[in-house]
Amino acid sequence: MYDLILKQATLVNEGKQVVCDIAITGDTIVKIAPQINGPSKTERNLEGKYIMPGVIDDQVHFRQPGLEYKADIASESRAAVAGGVTSFMEMPNTKPPAVTLDELEKKYVTAANVSPSNYSFFLGATNDNVDVIKSVDPKTVCGVKIFMGSSTGNMLVDNEKALELIFRHSPMLIATHCEDEETIAQNMQYYQSKFGESLTALDHPRIRSREGCWLSSVKAMELARNEDARLHILHISTADETALFRNDVPLVEKKITSEVCVHHLTFESKDYETLGNQIKCNPAIKYDFDREALWTALADDRLDIIATDHAPHTWEEKSQHYLKAPSGVPLIQHTLTLMMEHMLDGRISIERVVEKMCHAPAQCFDISLRGYVREGYKADLVVVDLNREWTVEKSNLFYKCGWSPLEGNTMRTKILSTYVNGQEVYDGNGVKSILAGQRLAFDR
Repeated sequence: MYDLILKQATLVNEGKQVVCDIAITGDTIVKIAPQINGPSKTERNLEGKYIMPGVIDDQVHFRQPGLEYKADIASESRAAVAGGVTSFMEMPNTKPPAVTLDELEKKYVTAANVSPSNYSFFLGATNDNVDVIKSVDPKTVCGVKIFMGSSTGNMLVDNEKALELIFRHSPMLIATHCEDEETIAQNMQYYQSKFGESLTALDHPRIRSREGCWLSSVKAMELARNEDARLHILHISTADETALFRNDVPLVEKKITSEVCVHHLTFESKDYETLGNQIKCNPAIKYDFDREALWTALADDRLDIIATDHAPHTWEEKSQHYLKAPSGVPLIQHTLTLMMEHMLDGRISIERVVEKMCHAPAQCFDISLRGYVREGYKADLVVVDLNREWTVEKSNLFYKCGWSPLEGNTMRTKILSTYVNGQEVYDGNGVKSILAGQRLAFDR
């Protein structure tokens, strides 16, 4: 007997749409067929609705430990499943930072006790922890994160020898935040001397400039090629950087891969006029021609993954003067619905949304048994109504910080259900008290 049969939804998976039934037993998809006639404990008719693999977000900041006043693993994983994100990979710039195996394992223990979503955590790189990096089992940890530009938490790795050793010896994927520190410092000194306290968020893309991103990404790629490392460059934001990446081989054959974030696809520099510090993030949201170049590179597969870089701060912090306001945007609850908006606007097909947000992260990180709707795979699924309007309001936010730059925006599609390992953890209105999340495993 099956535990659950999802009947007659339009499945979007592996470049195709097909109306079918999906049978689930335990945490696993056991059968996909035009019709499945039970027996089952539960059946759900989804005729007219769309079903797809759960989103895998490879870059989030959930702020625990040490910064729980902004967010924590419990609150943000709930926001994740409300947004159709069934697996997340979280960054190490917490307090204390996850730069030792003990601190890293504490995060896994916390997630096991609070998360409705599947989880993994990056080990943070420092100028002196290469031996820790070498000791990690690559089958159990998503990757090592190197800040090649300082951002929230200032975990900058700037020792050239340390960088070479990390790229040479890391047993797993290296993910980099690429902004050139010297360029940013020079820009900040110039603009502060010229404009002082009159600086605003409109100046952010000038200070954290296009050149700074380019120089750092080039450096990371040179290190990766010299040491034959597996490199993944996060949050590409400029037209120039898109020219660095290949599209002449399949994703699974790439040694250097790329990510673009939903806010860099959605906003451009003029939006600072109305949203100000709400969309202040690192790397900065750049100019309209950069945004257009990102869309072009996404379409031709130079950009491989769409993610969020979900990074909440309190409203009080964001309300400070530009120079004091921290960088980061809360987005994980709305990443899939935002991409559905772009789909309805003709920017991208629904099949490509699934490819870039579900299949590609699973391929890029070698995630075991997730990212696709296949028999024998884990039952991580999202049910979407493509004709259901709703408005982003404070009352329907799950973020602990309690705000979103999207407040007041009407979305034309709605997530009706999120299933994690075969259990419905979000029902379109609320997140259930079901800790369905599992630690991600990697086929490396």
